[in-house]
Amino acid sequence: MSTVTRKLLLLGDNEKAEWHPLEPARQQLAELLGEAFQLTVTEDYNALSDLSSTAVDAVVSYADCWSRSIEQEQAAGLVRYVAGGGGLLVIHNGISLQNSYELAQLIGGKFTTHPEYQTLHYFGSAPGHLLLQDVPDFSVDEEPYMFEFDSFAPRNVFLEYEYEGKRYPAAWEHRYGLGRVVYLQPGHCEPSFKPEAYRQLIRNSARWAAGSR
Repeated sequence: MSTVTRKLLLLGDNEKAEWHPLEPARQQLAELLGEAFQLTVTEDYNALSDLSSTAVDAVVSYADCWSRSIEQEQAAGLVRYVAGGGGLLVIHNGISLQNSYELAQLIGGKFTTHPEYQTLHYFGSAPGHLLLQDVPDFSVDEEPYMFEFDSFAPRNVFLEYEYEGKRYPAAWEHRYGLGRVVYLQPGHCEPSFKPEAYRQLIRNSARWAAGSR
């Protein structure tokens, strides 16, 4: 019996990236997702305007557009796509889509600041959560992103990191209309994608996001 290959659209920036060029992340994502997904890569944000859940199973945002505006048609296209049954996986700086308040609400939170790059220890915070299957606690050098959450958006935080004796959200998921949204905080540079535990978490998250139909 033949299997249907699920399709991902990876969005990011190379020349226009301020801090996080797409290419190193693309290489890692292609390597760890390539067997299960057909990965299409684009730097054209207009691709968000006319997304179809029959053509793309999930969008992966590695956007690095902190100081660029998101056009209304692009924001509306992504919101419409997810609400209609598509998936959205946001990795690290992909949350820069927050420049659009509609997309900040879609993702469920906004980046506010981060202390210096350092070794962080990550812990599953929701025992038995589907996305944590085969994902042990792990450590990696990373930027400790901190967030402000939308009080109107429900979210399920399932991963936390420790910083100065306190734990902070590092990953969450929620439903949006008929679709699914996941945010994963690690992903600053190529080594961020190397721990096998994190690679498994990305696989789990991509499958879940892409399975909403």
